[in-house]
Amino acid sequence: MTEIPGDAAAWRAYLSEYGAAFLRTAEDYQLRKLTAEQCETHWLGPGPASEQTIAATEARLGTRLPPSLRTFLSVTDGWYGVGGWIELVHPCREIDWLRNTASGERLIELYSEADRQDELADLFRNALMIAGGEDLWLLDPTDVRPDGEWAAHEFEPKYGEAERYADFSALFHASMLLMTEDG
Repeated sequence: MTEIPGDAAAWRAYLSEYGAAFLRTAEDYQLRKLTAEQCETHWLGPGPASEQTIAATEARLGTRLPPSLRTFLSVTDGWYGVGGWIELVHPCREIDWLRNTASGERLIELYSEADRQDELADLFRNALMIAGGEDLWLLDPTDVRPDGEWAAHEFEPKYGEAERYADFSALFHASMLLMTEDG
């Protein structure tokens, strides 16, 4: 099993292995969304985002993205085949603050009710949504390590639970481990 990727070369190798694992474990409905080329090459994302595209995304969001996500985007501007209940790691143009989305507004309202006073409401107000499907992948800009990495969370709306990971790379890797465990 490949280790958690750090640099662009490691991400390229990792994603190729990840794509192969996804294809081995994918359901028919997931495979129907892929092209013949994607199935042949095991590459389930588009080309890299340019530095200008990443910088424009950061300008739109008003913050610098964490290093692991920046490096990922410099290799592929999004990724389709993700294990678990995530369908897509968003391309630059779709990465947004959760609070700016319809689902985010509903989550903030639900988790801010007086009788709940849930810590998830704070996460939802601040989080950057980077992937979605039935579940959500969120990055927390209020929980930052000295190296600039933000804590990552996988939120499962069905259960109202969020699992914390050290950063984007660790979250992505956990999805591979889960996928290969189940497959």
